[in-house]
Amino acid sequence: MTVPRNLTRRVTIVVAALIVGLTASYTPSHAAEGEATTTVTDHPGAPGTMLRQFEDLTGRPVGDLDRVLAVDAGGRSLTGEELDALVAGEKVDGVRVVGTMPGGRDILGTTMADLADGSYDGADGGGTATTSLIFASSVPGGRDWCLTMCVANGKSIWECLLSRRGTGQVLTLELAGDTTVGGMKAAFEKSNGVTVDGPDSVATLVGDREPTAAEISALLDGRDVESLRRVATVVRPDPGWALVDVAEKSGVPYAKTKAHIFNFRLPVLGTFLAVCVSQDGGKTWKCSARPWSGF
Repeated sequence: MTVPRNLTRRVTIVVAALIVGLTASYTPSHAAEGEATTTVTDHPGAPGTMLRQFEDLTGRPVGDLDRVLAVDAGGRSLTGEELDALVAGEKVDGVRVVGTMPGGRDILGTTMADLADGSYDGADGGGTATTSLIFASSVPGGRDWCLTMCVANGKSIWECLLSRRGTGQVLTLELAGDTTVGGMKAAFEKSNGVTVDGPDSVATLVGDREPTAAEISALLDGRDVESLRRVATVVRPDPGWALVDVAEKSGVPYAKTKAHIFNFRLPVLGTFLAVCVSQDGGKTWKCSARPWSGF
């Protein structure tokens, strides 16, 4: 299989959903590691029914449908990495992409059989016994996303599994002050195994003490914290700027604690943030970000 290097997804919950079925009278259950499963009979509106059932089952939103892929995986279950790669447009050994369809409210009202041939045209059929459907949805402005793989069990029964993984994990890198903005980005890309766009902007914050782990988490969620105040924002900072020079180039004077919030983009997934904090005049930086791959 090809390891995904580019991700086409939107912000933040990480949800990999392997859907193996839809049914009007569904049977929900919980699989290992917090995975939720259900079985549903295909009917007009089945995709929308499936998403609502998982929201009811997990008590959490699955967001807006971004795209649907019809794939032929030979009837086998796909791993989270394989689902991720397919949605990103990567090739996966042993899997053929039959078609890719944009998401939207209209597509939620059709049948699974309509989508199985790789096109949303109102015509059932065209899929094979080994055709699966992958639904990619995301929560606007959040940090949640879902990947759902749907496999038919018989003519009209679809057994469904949704695996939701949280994004509470934070990756922290220790970087020297002469590390460039582009170098910091590359370090996170290497750690996550994905490529991102940006940074689109960098916000500079100052304070009198080091932010706590909870405050770093809040900053990564886009919230303000007590220990730091925002004093400047620069759009499209130069990737060649050294971290030690970002504050000065942003017009910010000396402060005991300096922090920079870099705004990166992942296609479809949306915005991801990296927070870099220094307490020694910019000689060293602790840069934190949530996993960018979603898994």
